[in-house]
Amino acid sequence: MPDSESGTAYSLLAEMSAQAGSQESTGDTTSGTIVWHTDSAAIDSTAVRQQFTTMLDQVAALSGVTAVVSPYDTAGAKQINTDIDTAYATVTLDEDADTDAVENVATALRSTGVDVELGGTAFTETPGGSHGGEAVGLIAALVILFLVFRSAWAAALPIITGIVGVATSLLVVILAAHVIDLASTSLTMGALIGLGVGIDYALFIVNRYRKAMMAGDTVPAAISKAVDTSGRAVIFAGLTVIVALLGMYVVNLGILTGMAQAAAVTVLFTVAAAITLLPALLGILGLKVLSRRQRQTLATGVPFAEAPARTTRGARWADLVQRNPLRSAAAALLIVLVLATPVLSMRVGDADASSDPEGSASRNYYELMADGFGAGFDASLLLVAEMPDDASAAAFTAMVKELPTVDDVASVSAAAVSDGQTIALATVIPATSAQTEQTSDLVEYLRDTVIPAAENDTGLRVYVGGSTASTIDMADALMNKLPLYLGLIALLGFLLLAVAFRSVLVPLIGAISNIATIFVGLGAVTAIFQFGWGTGLLGVGTGAPITYLIPVLIMGIMFGLSMDYQVFLVSRMHEEWTHTRDNRRAIRVGLTETAQVIAAAATIMLFVFASFGFSGERIVSMIGIGLAVAVVIDAFVVRMTLIPALMTLIGQANWFYPRWAEKITPKVSVEGAEEAPSDPASPVLSGTNHQ
Repeated sequence: MPDSESGTAYSLLAEMSAQAGSQESTGDTTSGTIVWHTDSAAIDSTAVRQQFTTMLDQVAALSGVTAVVSPYDTAGAKQINTDIDTAYATVTLDEDADTDAVENVATALRSTGVDVELGGTAFTETPGGSHGGEAVGLIAALVILFLVFRSAWAAALPIITGIVGVATSLLVVILAAHVIDLASTSLTMGALIGLGVGIDYALFIVNRYRKAMMAGDTVPAAISKAVDTSGRAVIFAGLTVIVALLGMYVVNLGILTGMAQAAAVTVLFTVAAAITLLPALLGILGLKVLSRRQRQTLATGVPFAEAPARTTRGARWADLVQRNPLRSAAAALLIVLVLATPVLSMRVGDADASSDPEGSASRNYYELMADGFGAGFDASLLLVAEMPDDASAAAFTAMVKELPTVDDVASVSAAAVSDGQTIALATVIPATSAQTEQTSDLVEYLRDTVIPAAENDTGLRVYVGGSTASTIDMADALMNKLPLYLGLIALLGFLLLAVAFRSVLVPLIGAISNIATIFVGLGAVTAIFQFGWGTGLLGVGTGAPITYLIPVLIMGIMFGLSMDYQVFLVSRMHEEWTHTRDNRRAIRVGLTETAQVIAAAATIMLFVFASFGFSGERIVSMIGIGLAVAVVIDAFVVRMTLIPALMTLIGQANWFYPRWAEKITPKVSVEGAEEAPSDPASPVLSGTNHQ
């Protein structure tokens, strides 16, 4: 964040190094820490000193290691705590150095009375692609699809389509990574979103194809009808998701836009697979996509539409909602409000190793360092000062002397200011870890109270930097842009729905309900990952602040997914309204014919997203669980209960559209060619009626 205070501090540090004539390069090196604790002997005893000095000499001799600072040398005198019997050495390596070799040499000294751990940037494992957890989601999706369609091929087609779309898109993303920088979790993000939407999109098309076949159409005609109806809705819904993802550009953060680009490419390829590969596969399989009972029905020569139908669960649910619209809407709103309430307590920041799982290498490293050198050992704050004259230099020196008296400051170190020096540095070590609220409050107190009092019209300017301050600045910048981003995607969503359905209230209700679903997802993330209600089960440690990327990602992804269900639900309602001009019938038919397929799609997404929740990586787990909870609430509570109830209460006004808007609105048909009005009791998932 170059325009932030921490960014200014880093710029001044670079200028300070240039003034000092430093030849040290930080662009191609990284650093880490080796920490050890002894129980059976004093940390500074001759035997321990000799043992670890030999080890550090071996590390220094390894290829790629450029420097080692030992606690037993003068330069590292502050890196040993004889009271706790803990010491550490800092290791500087080339970025492409073999860190495993360093780890093997260091951990060879582990024994019953000696504990050795490694940490810091160089020895922190960077999360990469997914670890196969999505396979559980795919198996669950396959089972759900088979239960819905009662046909192995019908169940397999959405899975095949989703996998092909995701796999192809990820190859493109990998190639793109040679041109642009992408976050290490971009592949997992793409797979998470792509599998969810890809399977759902294919599900809608396969379902429409089966319905057309059972109505007496030939295979080519059924494919054409499925692509011209559900295929249009898939394209429209996919474009909506892509727009919501690419809207993250307004946040103007490289790591976030890279993840959004990868996810958008994945959605684009899943849509392409659904409208090209899937119809081709349907043409090859033909009647095999139907269940055995459906094929037997067709063999009798009686169109399924003429066969006696029984009332489906969707029809019964639609009838219940329309008989009690006010109670249904109130109950749905209550559920949404309760689940979204934790978002009011959400604290955005970044988790540190103190919240990692018990027994993990990073947690063990943190505990050794914290016990020996304080919880804030890795949360140092860099106070970088601009001093144009002697008065400002004196003011900085006086401020540094007063810093140890500030609450939550563990220690302060600073070199003496020399004559003519214009940039100076003081390092403040907090008494608490980087993720705690006390450390954030300390940064705020330094910036708002201590530093302004020291500057006091002297010309002195002090900027707080360091990784902790940078995280705070990043979180503040993103949270300040969230209203803009949310407003932008809500407006785009409203306009897209208005174009599709020629209505004002339906898009407005859709946009507002989408925002409510987003808050449900963020509320779930806050309760689980910040309050710590269940993080142990997910294998991500204990409660910690919500990573600053999460609110933006969940907003973008969930808004797009909510729009998907809104499009599939309302497009069928609008189709019936166009034919009959009966609002209650349109709502009843739309909900009846889409309830089961939306429920199936949401359940599939639940399992796919939740499978990523057990990845063991906090950021991926947050996204997976947040989306899983939000999707279920969006489908069952918002789309299938709240929206139909509100539309029933509003009445004919749902479909009001000003004449002047009609004249300037482009003609877009999400439903495709017009068909005859449907029987409201007619099932959409035809294979389930005669099982």
